[in-house]
Amino acid sequence: MTRKFDFHLLLHSAALVEEELRQRLALVKLLPRQARVIDALDRMGQASQIELAREFGVTPASMSTMTARLISAGFISRTTNPTEARSNVLRLTPRGEELLGKIHASWREVDLLIESRLGPDKSGALTRLTGELRDQLGGTNPTPHRSQQTAETS
Repeated sequence: MTRKFDFHLLLHSAALVEEELRQRLALVKLLPRQARVIDALDRMGQASQIELAREFGVTPASMSTMTARLISAGFISRTTNPTEARSNVLRLTPRGEELLGKIHASWREVDLLIESRLGPDKSGALTRLTGELRDQLGGTNPTPHRSQQTAETS
């Protein structure tokens, strides 16, 4: 008896797309999740490891390992939080900001690959549907802290 599980197609496609991205990011010596952390810090401005772990749905220990590698590579910095001395704040370094352009270029290449395989209409529909699925499952985009949003809109 053959069983068909619809989500398997999504998982398989995601694995293939991630491998395409992995190959592109290998040129800048990054993994896909590391690239997402750098992008998240760009969007958030700064964050603690606990805030990043929450954004990514991983344990603080996992995020600590990942951010330690990015700090070691010089892409992010860790400083003592000026309002709470027991915690640290992570932010992009100038080197990390420079790398962000290369990350976004890799992401654009993967977007174009998907569009070339599906066509613009189907690619757009896929984007909308996967965004809706992410939102319905509780996923979000990293956003600036409230204090930064207030400062940016003032």
